[in-house]
Amino acid sequence: MNKDELLKDYQEVFSESGKDVFFSPGRINVIGEHTDYNGGHVFPAAISLGVYGVYGPRDDKKVRLYSGNVDGEIVEFDLDDDSVEKDKRFWTNYFKGMITYLRQREDGEKINHGFNLYIKADLPSGSGLSSSAAIEMLMGMILKDEFDLDVDRPTLARLGQKTENEFVGLNSGIMDQFACIMGKKDSAIFLDCNTMEYEYKPLKLGDYEIIIMSTNKEHTLADSAYNDRVSKCHKALEKLQTKLGIKALGELDDNTFDEYSYLINDETELKRARHAVSENGRTIRATKAMEDNDLEKLGRLIDASHISLHYDYEVTGKELDTLAEAAWKQDGVLGARMIGGGFGGSAIAIVKKNEAENFKKNVGKIYRDAIGYDASFYDAEIVDGTKRI
Repeated sequence: MNKDELLKDYQEVFSESGKDVFFSPGRINVIGEHTDYNGGHVFPAAISLGVYGVYGPRDDKKVRLYSGNVDGEIVEFDLDDDSVEKDKRFWTNYFKGMITYLRQREDGEKINHGFNLYIKADLPSGSGLSSSAAIEMLMGMILKDEFDLDVDRPTLARLGQKTENEFVGLNSGIMDQFACIMGKKDSAIFLDCNTMEYEYKPLKLGDYEIIIMSTNKEHTLADSAYNDRVSKCHKALEKLQTKLGIKALGELDDNTFDEYSYLINDETELKRARHAVSENGRTIRATKAMEDNDLEKLGRLIDASHISLHYDYEVTGKELDTLAEAAWKQDGVLGARMIGGGFGGSAIAIVKKNEAENFKKNVGKIYRDAIGYDASFYDAEIVDGTKRI
């Protein structure tokens, strides 16, 4: 998206010149799904699709938001208003939560005047590429920069998670916000969500590229299905803690989990916890495989991730299964799996570059025939995290 065009759009909406333009990326996750809130490892990367924001200061305490993607009028609220919005204005909660929590910090009094903000995304809404985290980190970085706040990027990620958990009501982990704001060009982040230790690993895929496959079926995560998965894992953890001194499922390896699984004694809780533990192990092994340039092993582990998400976590659904299973049958594919919360959204495939166009055409046809409407395909460029442009 062009900076000059964004400034022009801001001018048309607010009848004044915008001051600064920011970009916050969405994310993909190579492997490690539903492990973040279970204290496991993840392996995400920031992508070139994301959310742009044009900021202009005001001399009163009004915050005025306008989305170039949502038909409607300017949404206005007072800087001191920390109420949760409902219905059509629900999207503004991602901004309000970040404003509220940053103003509660020690130097929060620096946020002492309102602002206009024009936002526009080229990240498909409901795509499972983390548009909400991109918005939270956009708001966080704008407030950090424009009001000279003494807050680092990992802290902004934690405040984004707090916005999701406490303001919006989704019991999600830290991965999405961390990937959006800590992203590094051409690298994925190997993050231990239990300790918050992380390191950047170059995404060395050689003759292969990552293709994003969007189901074009929207998913809203702030619902019972996602929070139910979190709850089941927590119940399983509590039962394991009667014999094991652990704080998170991510501390267990497959063998230890197997030995103590008798404590869980509930089929659904057992399956949910088994996914969390096995997916964490897969993520550690997959990251090592990529470092060793064993891309075929990486691909097999990515496939195994989808199988676990289908059978043990039960979050895939017909659309995501159709994409992954169609991808597995194509020439030049190392691996494919759903990403994000599930029940819609997107999947990824690691595809040989010279097979990419055939891949999109073939998988697209299979999906349309099975589902009745088109999937969308995006080539993933791996970029830096949220920043002023």
